[in-house]
Amino acid sequence: MRKAVVLLSGGLDSTTTLAVARAQGFAVYALSVDYGQRHRVELERAERAAKALGAVEHKTVRLDLRAVGGSALTAAIEVPKGRSTEEMAHGVPITYVPARNTLLLGLALGYAETVGAFDLFIGANVLDYSGYPDCRPEFLEAFERLSNLATKAGVEGAGRFRVHAPLLKMTKAEIIREGTRLGVDYSQTLSCYDPDAEGRACGTCDSCLLRKKGFEEAGVQDPTVYR
Repeated sequence: MRKAVVLLSGGLDSTTTLAVARAQGFAVYALSVDYGQRHRVELERAERAAKALGAVEHKTVRLDLRAVGGSALTAAIEVPKGRSTEEMAHGVPITYVPARNTLLLGLALGYAETVGAFDLFIGANVLDYSGYPDCRPEFLEAFERLSNLATKAGVEGAGRFRVHAPLLKMTKAEIIREGTRLGVDYSQTLSCYDPDAEGRACGTCDSCLLRKKGFEEAGVQDPTVYR
């Protein structure tokens, strides 16, 4: 069984990605990152998902991006609420964390070298939410090339690293349908950028609105607990 490292935030997309990797026959090593995010309660959901979906191992790495700031998720900047789908589709939102996916994939790459994996999975998506530049196919392809140039395993020819983004061109509704088919318990996932201390979703941030829309279009009951 081939090994794969899956970046697991505890949200809807990353949890579905873990389920997809398992369904494809990979032995999954899940990696979560505590980067100082205001919604760090999601890390508890990641731990539950890793156990429920049969990850071989689950690690949480600390990387305090609050020192860098520049995002509503890591600094004292208000999270946008109540935006329309049209508003979300234009520009890079303030919830973008500078270089986050570059850093997270870098950690995943290091973990992969350690456990002998050559497949990296990330829950990037460009259809329902195209505002993040580090979710684009061009970025993921570039990181895959970097992975094979910047690692001992890559240059010595032990294997070829691949970056998988199985949800990249799926709508949120399609993702939910696929995850439901694979047995994902979405009541245990958290997508909200601004949850309360009990982990209840705000219901009005961009991520909550897209999640609600996805469940509605998928025809699946939304199990999210909103405050």
